[in-house]
Amino acid sequence: MEKLFLVEDEPKLRRELAAALTKNGYSCIQEDDFTHVVEDILSEAPDLVLLDINLPVHDGFYICRELRKVSPVPVIMVTSRDSDLDEVMSLNTGADDFISKPYNLHVLLARIAAVLKRSGDGNEQTVLNYEGVCLQLLKSKASYAGKEIDLTKNELEILKKLITQREQIVSRDELIRTLWEQAEFVEDGTLTVNINRLRRKLESIGLKGFLTTRRGQGYMVEWKNEY
Repeated sequence: MEKLFLVEDEPKLRRELAAALTKNGYSCIQEDDFTHVVEDILSEAPDLVLLDINLPVHDGFYICRELRKVSPVPVIMVTSRDSDLDEVMSLNTGADDFISKPYNLHVLLARIAAVLKRSGDGNEQTVLNYEGVCLQLLKSKASYAGKEIDLTKNELEILKKLITQREQIVSRDELIRTLWEQAEFVEDGTLTVNINRLRRKLESIGLKGFLTTRRGQGYMVEWKNEY
């Protein structure tokens, strides 16, 4: 079930929209505190954001720009103004689509489905997101809370494996087989060196404790984003 994050400051409209989307098979998070919208979105790690333009504190354009600095999460901008300028600005700030109020629910559902499909097709095996951590496989980079690190090939493969199997223990033997085809010729300490180097890099962007060791069993990521 895809998770949608609704950023709409009209409570009645927000509740009605959440109810309609839930009825159509989506899980919905409703934002009702507009002081830390970007942080809240990153914390929830939704599959798509429905983002109103006219908001208290910061408008939707600002929020979308800030999101794009750290996350590829799909964004559909929503406005009560039927303006070509709003549409152009929405796309220029990184939004994936744009829709005007009042919108037809069936049209909105079609837009959401289309954006989710494009996102899935485009990001398959290229971007992984977990609790605000964004792993860009094609760029060999990881980012969190606005900070970014470059990863070696081995570090990337370790992190990809652990995030893909998040909240599960991955054995050392499994990681070694993932990194090296001829595992029998790899010294056990070689994996430890790669793990320790990756752990230091993750700590440098605020992810201390992201990668944990389960003695005698292996490694895992079990992280709750507090950003």
